Amino acid sequence: MKILVTVKEVATVEDEFEIEETEIADQYLGADLNEWDDYAVEEAVQLQETGIADEVVTVTIGSEDCEQTIRQALAKGADRAIRVWDDTLEGVDLLDVGAKTEILQAVVEAEDPDLVLSGVQSGDDSFGATGVSLASDIGFQWGAVVNGLEHDFEDGTASVRRELEGGVEELTDVELPAVLTIQTGINEPRYASLRGIRQAQRKDLDVQTLGDLGVDESAVEGDLTLTDMYEPETETDVTVFEGGADDTAGQLAELLREKGVAP
Repeated sequence: MKILVTVKEVATVEDEFEIEETEIADQYLGADLNEWDDYAVEEAVQLQETGIADEVVTVTIGSEDCEQTIRQALAKGADRAIRVWDDTLEGVDLLDVGAKTEILQAVVEAEDPDLVLSGVQSGDDSFGATGVSLASDIGFQWGAVVNGLEHDFEDGTASVRRELEGGVEELTDVELPAVLTIQTGINEPRYASLRGIRQAQRKDLDVQTLGDLGVDESAVEGDLTLTDMYEPETETDVTVFEGGADDTAGQLAELLREKGVAP
């Protein structure tokens, strides 16, 4: 079995930051592997360790700057990685779900995986739709917001537990090939060992352009435009009590009296 895992580098933001037009100023930004994708990678590696999967391949859409971040997946056990980038993508501010789907579809067709794992969402745009959109376009069955997965795959079927609204969980079977979007908490992602980090630097990272994949440049011309960015105003105040237990208890009691909650 071959597993393809979609991964993404996302921006991390400091607690205090400034916005410049439609972007957060660079000095307040860092980068890391998308949290949900980290759980998807771990699930794929566990399937390989149990003998279910023969190969784990990751794919990302990103520039050369993201290579060290996505090599985290290689350091944790993925066998090889594909990075899709093109000059056409350089000037795109917001790659929408349709564009991502078309690019990833081309990778799926080239790799022919039995199972595609994707994080439920990414920590930056939070669309939460790419995995299901991909499944629809490639004709795979799918399971979204998966927080439990049986590692046996008897008769080519994945038994999954899905998180639904209102705290409800659904148990269902999904026939392979399939796309599963992985929820946080399904496992405990491992830390990359020093040995794994060293090995990751030697593992194959295949860079492909849109042309290599047979994707027309017009695919990245999405319908979404980022027009504004701002920090939402809070409608409530937060009071922080400082000092020891006696001091803070007195301050809390006084506040409750002021609010009319306590006599």
